[in-house]
This record gives sequence, C-alpha cells and structure tokens, in this order.
Amino acid sequence: MKIDYHSHILPALDDGATCIEDSLMLAKALKDWGFDRVTCTPHITNLHRNTPDTIRPAFELLQEELKSNDVDLEIRMSAEYRLVPQTWPEVLEKNWLMPIEDKYILMELPISKPEQMKDIKPIEEFKRIISMGLTPILPHPERYFYLSHRELMSYVDAGVKIQCNYGSLAGLYGDTVEQNVRNIISEGIVSFYGTDLHNEHYVKVLTEWFKKNGSC
Repeated sequence: MKIDYHSHILPALDDGATCIEDSLMLAKALKDWGFDRVTCTPHITNLHRNTPDTIRPAFELLQEELKSNDVDLEIRMSAEYRLVPQTWPEVLEKNWLMPIEDKYILMELPISKPEQMKDIKPIEEFKRIISMGLTPILPHPERYFYLSHRELMSYVDAGVKIQCNYGSLAGLYGDTVEQNVRNIISEGIVSFYGTDLHNEHYVKVLTEWFKKNGSC
C-alpha cells in the first residue's frame, strides 16, 4: 500500500484546500499519483488553531465526497503539530494528539522563525512523545534553514523519524531546499516521503515530477 503521511487536503482548515471542491481535486491527484491511503494532517499552529473537534467534520465531509464521487482513496485523520507555545502545551494538556497508525506524531518546527518556539526545546518535546510510547516524525527538515546538521542528527539519534517532501525534490521550494533534501537523503536517515499537498500549484509541480520519476 502506498501511503502519504502528510497532506493539507481537508477543506477550510489551514493554508491548504480552501473548499470541498479543492479537497476533491487534490484527492484525485493523489489517487492519480498512485497513493492508496492519505493521512490528512492540517496544521495546529498559532494561526490555525485546529482541534480534533474542528478537524473531524471536515474529515467526514471529505470522506462522503470521495464516496459519492467514486474516488477510491482511503483517508485517515491526524494533524501536523507545530512546536510553538500558543498551541503545543494545550495539545498535550487536552490530549489532542491523533497518532498516525496509532504510533506516529507529525511534529513540525517553524519554517523560518525559530524564535517562535520561545522556551520550547524540540529535543525535549520529541523525547516526551517517545516516553508516551509514540514516535515523532519531523517533516521537511530541508526547509528549516536554521537547523544545523548536528542538531538534526541529534533528533535522529533520539528516535525521531525524518520525512522529506516530494516537492522539495521537484524544486517546489527553490534550489537551496532541493540541494538540502538531496544532502539529507544522502545521509540515509529518511524514513518517509510525503506530498505536503496544499493546492493546485503543488499538483502541477508534482504531476510533472512524478511523470519524470515514476509514481510514488
């Protein structure tokens, strides 16, 4: 089974799909690329303060649309949890964790402003999740320009799994990110690849990349 562990295809929750029509278009693209199962991981951040109660209705709506449009794509519900003080402590306090396959938690860092984490130390939060019997996944480390190689490897040594983006390989985020992701892949530490699918632009770029490089 071909699985995408990282997508933003649920409607009107974050910076991904804006409506159910967008969601359906993105889901069809995923199916065309060869995916059988997709985990829906809307952001939980200071800008997108989602909870299981806001995510579930959007998830169920997309499930219904997939069925009524005969799109044979299995979807699962989770989230992409950003390690910022506005949301992460509340996630833990109110038990908003929705593990992927009952074991993985997608835990992202701020893309360009590490000071947003303030007093939160990623390595401590990763270890906290591991102590709960779960496995952290760090998404797209190639996009965190401030993240040193030494720090990244300390996360891996602690038990964090690494997920890189197909879009990074396709040049979606620019040449520097593309080179970063190739360097990370060369380390042999990548456990998962994901689409991080957001919108039609992603679809265009990834469709061309999958045509040249084969399906997922």
